[in-house]
Amino acid sequence: MLTSTGIKTRAIELGFDVCGVAPAAGHPELTFLRQWIDRGYAGDMAYMVRTAQRRADVRSVIPSAQTVISLGTVYNVDRPYSTEVSDPREVGVSRYAWGDDYHKVIGKRTNGLLSWMRDRHYEPFDGKAYVDTGPVQERVYAQYAGLGWIGKNTCLINPELGSWLFLSEIVCSLVLETDPPGLDRCGTCTLCLEACPTGAIVDPWVLDATRCLSYLTIELKESIPEGRRDDLGSHIYGCDICQDVCPWNATPAYSSMSAWQPKSEFDQVQAVELWNRSDEELQQALEGSTMRRTGVRRLRRNIAVAIGNSGDVSAVDEFEENSERGDHSPSRNDPLVVEHVRWAQRKLKT
Repeated sequence: MLTSTGIKTRAIELGFDVCGVAPAAGHPELTFLRQWIDRGYAGDMAYMVRTAQRRADVRSVIPSAQTVISLGTVYNVDRPYSTEVSDPREVGVSRYAWGDDYHKVIGKRTNGLLSWMRDRHYEPFDGKAYVDTGPVQERVYAQYAGLGWIGKNTCLINPELGSWLFLSEIVCSLVLETDPPGLDRCGTCTLCLEACPTGAIVDPWVLDATRCLSYLTIELKESIPEGRRDDLGSHIYGCDICQDVCPWNATPAYSSMSAWQPKSEFDQVQAVELWNRSDEELQQALEGSTMRRTGVRRLRRNIAVAIGNSGDVSAVDEFEENSERGDHSPSRNDPLVVEHVRWAQRKLKT
């Protein structure tokens, strides 16, 4: 017979760093999503609007759900935080995207745990595994599973591990012993709000995604508003600033997994060097990475902005040489990219 203790033991054996069990209930925090969308904070993320009702309760996905097994995996590796990188010419990539696509790595592991559970239970049960891919408010269930608390920066924070955690879960119809929820330990600290370069954390626990650098560099499909481009700095994919400054990450846990180590193509690379790569080279670099989500066109858009913010005036010549090179990289002549290149040129010339 399956027990919570047995499932947690197996989860650790499979490589998860923390595991807890939450009741599949209508937790009060779940209702805020609708308000968040109504305030316009979802921006162009139509999938959030489309799935809002389902995200309000896992029982809308699995009506028989009784419990949610919440799992956390540390992805932090022993490398400097983005706030510690002093060279403005070097691109910034959010730590979670440094290595392999976590959806695949963690998905395989989470499905492995679900298969193990099915093999050891005396009768069939309803269950489904998710890794940031389904209509599940993962942080809420992780908090109610005792994995930590939702911090003022909206990230789940574990008191021993910090916040560099991939979350996944198994929603199931099994009746299991649940864990006490995590309790807020942010106290009076507001470092994350103060450090956000765009003021995206409009209130404690409230993120206006449309201002967030992660949204601007990843989710936004068209032009980055000019008023936000300076704020991007050297970021070309995501942002970690609100986690970098969090005191709970001062002495975080580290992972030695090779899957989370930085890929050489984007590791401590200058923006101009990335710009000079062909579309084919950039596409190859994106394969097997979470960064594939942006595609070459938007990635080059972001690189152009990073170059404009770098202060490297020699990059103006690089832009002009590339435009004349004709190296079969159509993204360089895409109107979206050209617009951002012209902005970068103007900024570097002033």
